[in-house]
Amino acid sequence: MWRNTMFTTPVISSFLRFFSLVLLKVCGWKVEGSFPKDMRQCVLIAAPHTTNWDMPFSLMIAFALRMPLHWVGKSSIFKFPFGFLMRWMGGIPVDRVKKNNMVDATVDKFKTYPDLKIMMAPEGTRSQVTHWKSGFYHIADGAGVPIVLGFIDYKNKRGGILGVFHTQGNYEDDLKLIQKYYQPYM
Repeated sequence: MWRNTMFTTPVISSFLRFFSLVLLKVCGWKVEGSFPKDMRQCVLIAAPHTTNWDMPFSLMIAFALRMPLHWVGKSSIFKFPFGFLMRWMGGIPVDRVKKNNMVDATVDKFKTYPDLKIMMAPEGTRSQVTHWKSGFYHIADGAGVPIVLGFIDYKNKRGGILGVFHTQGNYEDDLKLIQKYYQPYM
């Protein structure tokens, strides 16, 4: 079992789900799609990643959809005094300065933790990018887990799940299929 997070802490998780539902409604947001109930492991991509508000909205949407998940973030946000809080919120630190194999390390986490669901931004940054980083795909493919297609649409105040994608082992072809889901949001 992975360490406790805000998604698995009794009472608090129920309160945070209620709070998320109320805040999303008050802000005029609609949550769409559903998270497959029997899915134990996945890489959830949240796209497009354009603002610091993506994290709070993504977490509220995750609570609304009853999606207990983890997310990866740059290691600098896990330093004192907020490191414990970030981990409790489901964060897994990534040192983007050191040359390390993030893909293999994350695939190994899927082997160790049978209920691991990791949210990642395929762009790898909030800046405008011309192409997505391939790590999310290689993690899902290497671990043999599906990719859940999450989205946030600020213009129309909605977010949720577009579908589930199973990799076929050909990154270029699969990426074209995945990105077709996101065309309306890019």
